[in-house]
Amino acid sequence: MVMAGVDLLARVQTAAQRAGDPSPERSAAAGSLCASVAEVPGLAEQLVRQAVLVDRQAGAGWARIGAGLGISGEAARSRFGRGHPPKEEGRGIRDGATPAADSAPELLAPLLRPAVRETGASASLLYLLPPGEQVLRLAATTGVPPKTAAPWERVALAAPFPVADAVRRRQLVWLGSQTELARRYPRAALVLPYHVALAAAPVATGATAWGGLILLWPGSRPPQLSAHERDVVGSVCDRMGALLQRSAEDGHPVLPGGEPHVLAPPGTRTAGPVEALAAVAFVDRLPEGCCALDLEGRITFISAAAVDLVGGSAPDLLGALLWEALPWLDDPVFEDRYRAAVISRQPMSFTVLRPPDKWLSFQLCPDASGISVCITPTDSTTPADLARTGRSGSGSPPTRAGALYDLMHLAATLTEAVSARDVVELAADQIMPAFDAQGFVVSVAESGRLRIVGYRGYPAEVMDRLDLPPFRDETAPTVRALTTGVPLFFASPHEMDQLNPDIARLTHRAAWAFLPLIASGRPVGCWVLSYDRPHPFTPDERAVLTSLAGLIAQALDRARLYDAKHQLAHGLQTGLLPATLPTVPGLEVAARYRPAAHDMDIGGDFYDLIRCDATTVAAAIGDVQGHNVNAAALMGQVRTAVHATAGAPPGEVLARTNRLLTDLDPGLFTSCLYAHLDLARHRAHLASAGHPPPLLRHPDGHTEVLHVPPGLLLGIDPAADYQATEIPLPPGAVLALYTDGLVETPGIDLDDAIAALADRLAQARDQALDTLADTLIRPDPHACPRSDDIALLLLHPQPPTVAQGQHQADSGPDEAGR
Repeated sequence: MVMAGVDLLARVQTAAQRAGDPSPERSAAAGSLCASVAEVPGLAEQLVRQAVLVDRQAGAGWARIGAGLGISGEAARSRFGRGHPPKEEGRGIRDGATPAADSAPELLAPLLRPAVRETGASASLLYLLPPGEQVLRLAATTGVPPKTAAPWERVALAAPFPVADAVRRRQLVWLGSQTELARRYPRAALVLPYHVALAAAPVATGATAWGGLILLWPGSRPPQLSAHERDVVGSVCDRMGALLQRSAEDGHPVLPGGEPHVLAPPGTRTAGPVEALAAVAFVDRLPEGCCALDLEGRITFISAAAVDLVGGSAPDLLGALLWEALPWLDDPVFEDRYRAAVISRQPMSFTVLRPPDKWLSFQLCPDASGISVCITPTDSTTPADLARTGRSGSGSPPTRAGALYDLMHLAATLTEAVSARDVVELAADQIMPAFDAQGFVVSVAESGRLRIVGYRGYPAEVMDRLDLPPFRDETAPTVRALTTGVPLFFASPHEMDQLNPDIARLTHRAAWAFLPLIASGRPVGCWVLSYDRPHPFTPDERAVLTSLAGLIAQALDRARLYDAKHQLAHGLQTGLLPATLPTVPGLEVAARYRPAAHDMDIGGDFYDLIRCDATTVAAAIGDVQGHNVNAAALMGQVRTAVHATAGAPPGEVLARTNRLLTDLDPGLFTSCLYAHLDLARHRAHLASAGHPPPLLRHPDGHTEVLHVPPGLLLGIDPAADYQATEIPLPPGAVLALYTDGLVETPGIDLDDAIAALADRLAQARDQALDTLADTLIRPDPHACPRSDDIALLLLHPQPPTVAQGQHQADSGPDEAGR
């Protein structure tokens, strides 16, 4: 539908007269709006929306409005009803009225817009954190359409995502380039592969987090935030937090709505009727075609020359998505260029073949309100600007970029899944909002049945009724999908009733997709996606769901293998480390072992306590090179060797153990520290084979690093000898033996890390020994995750009176570790 300015003016004047206000003022206002049709890009959309609003206020129905626009009534409602509802539908907020929960964007808009304007940002995303939840929900956006932001609508508070980190840490996160985004947040970079800069900031008051704010800039901006920009972001977030707190205290908490609210783009200038007509004539004289897209990608204006170049008719093109209106543009590459232009605010271009033989060049010029598109014919293409244009003669068209982003985002997310439960939770977080589904269930095949391992959107009693169907039950859709390997789609309860009438009655759902989970040709389980209302599954949607099922199947298969290996590793490690340590009168002991953050929980770190006689005891701690079964096996051999020679002088114990290891020639080296404690004389003898120095906290709290002569690692030279050092060990002191995993941190000097550990030991003077062990082994939340195993052994000689009382009350051995 291409309207000349005078025709649009006449239409709005007529509508105003029907509304009962044929005043010159309204006619002049309508004429001013009509003039905006000449604005390039796309102020015609403003004009048509105003005309529709006048019609609705005059009582016209959607069918009548659609007929006047040359489209169906449903299409008119879909295009114009959501963003500009008539006042009588009750969605507006009167001045002074208390906003409802779903009016959050309206309430926060006066703060969000200045943040974008004063920082020069191109787009913003505001997230809210509902009380009691651990998921940030997108509540409002500017400059980013909801479809483009769909992969980020829900962000788990624990997720490695900029806004989640900002909220958790209560600090601004700045990413000045796409490279930095990819380095620090690879998962986020996969679904935001554009040349942008990003700032994420928390919205909080005191200890309460209300949400977070993301601002985006074109990547061409300076790499650092200015002081003014930081002040603006901080001030806006503080004001938002205060407003949200007041609303909650007043009993009207602001909550995210069912879908993000899109704040209208900043207004553009309004042209007069003469200027509008001149602009229309100017556009018509151009040999090139031009059109305007809104931020969703819908065509809001198209010139006659553009209609001739792309084919079709103006009524069919206006209001439609560019790549849907023109089938030969229905390719992920082209939609991706549009998304890149919207988000990065950088001009984009591509060349495409309009069948059968016409090459067209599209140039996209974005701003905050939409995209201007210049379309010109071209005689040649180059690899640099030629996008994929091939089409097969049969089969369905390829999936658009949005579906590909769903696949990439899920694939990136599932790489973080460790257990089967992780797979279910992460997949549900990504898939349910992307497909607007209300139910999610994953089952795994076990012993001839399907066992549910996770679900969303169902009460537990319903899952109990549907759990564990045998493979012989052909009426169970999950079983049929898995045993046949063919996805099942039921668009309505009537279709489901043909297979199993009980499903709709039990689940209260109206549409289902049952996807078999098959990895490497093996049946793994079944995934179910369900809807509250009938849902026709398009061919594209079925293809995407099938692809997602493949990703889930692979992740679930890996997770189940990890679960099995984890159980095996845990059993092996438990068998190799001492389950309990002997009870020694006059000595309190606490031990801990923590595996590395990754791997299979199998490592070579060990500790031991060996009672020699009534007043002497031997302690050992060591670290075998590696994190595998071989390291764990060698660790067991080292413990056996130390046990066999315990009681001898410390240097001799290490020398004998070293000769045994070199004879075995395992190809692995071991550090070890051996201590012989004489509780009667309050002395200790220490010898080290390349092990970190122990710490001694004196009874007065003073803590020192003991400098034991470092001998050669065990298993290198059979002739190596080891010197022993004697130290006082008075009652009330604490001797701490540990492995290097407790102190080694990338980028931190080892001596500094050991000194910091000594300070922590000194500062925890009043803690019980078990509590002290937990304190020392607890990871620093601000440090990098530990990449090595940790073993810790604390030895605390007691005064004789305490030791005697403990000996009399002793009822069993101490727990060795956790």
